[in-house]
Parts: sequence; C-alpha cells; structure tokens
Amino acid sequence: MALRVVSSSPAIFSSQRRAASILPYSTVTLPNNNSSLLSSSSAISSIDRTKSVTLRSKTSRRNGVVTCSASSVLPKALLFDCDGVLVDTEKDGHRISFNDTFAEKELGVTWDVDLYGELLKIGGGKERMTAYFNKVGWPENAPKTEEERKEFIAGLHKRKTELFMVLIEKKLLPLRPGVEKLIDQALGNGVKVAVCSTSNEKAVSAIVSCLLGPERAEQIQIFAGDVVPRKKPDPAIYLLAADTLGVDPSSCVVVEDSGIGLAAAKAAGMTCIVTKSGYTADENFSNADAVFDCIGDPPEERFDLAFCGNLLEKQYVS
Repeated sequence: MALRVVSSSPAIFSSQRRAASILPYSTVTLPNNNSSLLSSSSAISSIDRTKSVTLRSKTSRRNGVVTCSASSVLPKALLFDCDGVLVDTEKDGHRISFNDTFAEKELGVTWDVDLYGELLKIGGGKERMTAYFNKVGWPENAPKTEEERKEFIAGLHKRKTELFMVLIEKKLLPLRPGVEKLIDQALGNGVKVAVCSTSNEKAVSAIVSCLLGPERAEQIQIFAGDVVPRKKPDPAIYLLAADTLGVDPSSCVVVEDSGIGLAAAKAAGMTCIVTKSGYTADENFSNADAVFDCIGDPPEERFDLAFCGNLLEKQYVS
C-alpha cells in the first residue's frame, strides 16, 4: 500500500485513512497493523569541486523530522513545478503584475488576494484572464470578436510577463527553502532536473536563471507555457518532459504545490510530493505520495533526494 507523508513542522506522518503515531526508531503504524520504515538521509555532504554529492546513511529524529537510511534507488528525473514550488510567486508576483497590466490598459479590473486564489484553479494566465472576462463581462475597450480577443489576451499576457520578469530580475521574490539544496543533490548525483509549468516560458526561464544561477540553469530543462496544447491538470506537460528526457514516467518524482499540478503528475503515472504554498495550504492532497510545508534547508530540512528515492522504492518493513 502507498503511504502518504504529511509534514508541517513538526512532521506528521499519516496513512490515507487515519493518522499514524510516530514510534521510536522512525517506525510508523499503518492501518493494517504493518509497520513502515521511511528512509531519507538527513546528512548531505557539501558539493565538492566536481559537483558530486554524497548521500550518507543516517537514522535519526531531529526537530520533529524523521529520517532514516539513504535509499539505494534514486529517481531518473526530478520535475519541479515553478510558481509556488521554486518561488512563492502568485500573491505578490503574478497577481501584482496582472493588476499593473490591467491598470496600464485602463481596463478597470483589479484582482484581489481572494479572487486570485479562486482564479488559480484555472491553469495558465491567458486561460485565467479569458475565463474571468467570459464570466464577469469583457472590458468596454476590449475587442468584440473571438479571434481579436485571443490577440488581446495574448498582448495582456505578454505585458504581464514583462512586468513579472522585472520583479524576478530584481530578486524581489526569493527561492523557497530547500529548493537550491534539492536541485544540487539531484544534479550532483546524475538525476535529470526539469521545470514543468503552465506559466510563460520567458518568466520560468528568468526564475531559473536569475535565482538558481546560470551554471544550474544550463543543466535544467524547461517545459512551460504553450509547449503543450492542454495545460494542467492534463498530464501532457509531464509526459512530454519524460519523453524528452528519455525516462520512464514511473521513475520520475514531481514536486508540486497545487491540486491541479498533483492531478497532472498522477495522471502521468508519476510519484508526486506536494510542498504547500500560500494559496494551496487548504487544498485536498490525499492522492499525493507525500505532503510537506516546504522542502526545507538544514537544520529544518523536511526531505531530501534520498527520501524521493525511497518513495519510488517503497521500502516497507513488516
């Protein structure tokens, strides 16, 4: 059976049906009275001059986080969503950029924090604007025909992306805790890394290049925007990533923050870890393989690359 791991410092581990109690030696009680040993190395060596990362075996309980021996299996690919996973961009990044664009174009539209949270249930910025205007009515200065409206929306989205990129280039939105660490572990151990997002490709590339640095960016493949015809929760972007990287979907681990992203990853046949973000904290992630509040850096690390391997390996001890 699959075990779902939920963590929000201190860590709480649970099955899909009821909470499990944490016992000594990192043993977790499951509903069927079997026990499971969760494996994850909490001690990670520094990256040496060759960028090699060593995962050292260790079993401990530290700061409420249960860690066990390192996995002998690692993912073939680690696939990250962008917004809400790499950076918590939505409330003070994309939303602000949308509103600034609407103001520039004198559309008389403002998306407040709560409204934008509802709109995030729609994957893709162009799709989000189109759905909103279709529901509340199009601005008076918007085109009248469907084809012209598509061009109008594309123009708004282009300008919104330009404004958003300024925020990223000024580094006003920081990486979430543990992102850099986990990517370095993956790259140092030969695990392929990609970012799979419904956001505009230029915006995603700016985040990866500016915040992760050009050396990492050269090793990270980006699948974003209109690279696929159907956006999340459709699995197309994750299936494209697996195919392009030459890996089986079942050997991939996805890091997502939203219900639609989780649905896309699971529909692609992939293991999915959720790191909840500001807008998604209350969503239902019962289908996830693991749920945390963030990836985390030591000494408040939630999980690492070895833990990702253990989710694939499913090492359960009865």
